[in-house]
Amino acid sequence: MKDFFYGIQDLFVDVLFAPLDYLRELELTSWFAANALSWFFMLIGFVAFVYWMMQLAKYNANNEEDKSVTAHSYL
Repeated sequence: MKDFFYGIQDLFVDVLFAPLDYLRELELTSWFAANALSWFFMLIGFVAFVYWMMQLAKYNANNEEDKSVTAHSYL
């Protein structure tokens, strides 16, 4: 049973966290390179936000939604 938990430890420490160890070592030489992953995720989030706003604008331009005060039963 003890070997099972050591196996889980080895999986996480040696395999799954290896990219994070690489980023930690990279930060000592280049801060910008180490944070490129964060900038990449921010870029994906920004593109998704712009796409979502464009889709909302397209559906709003159709004027299909009932925007009256009594449009929803909970109002």
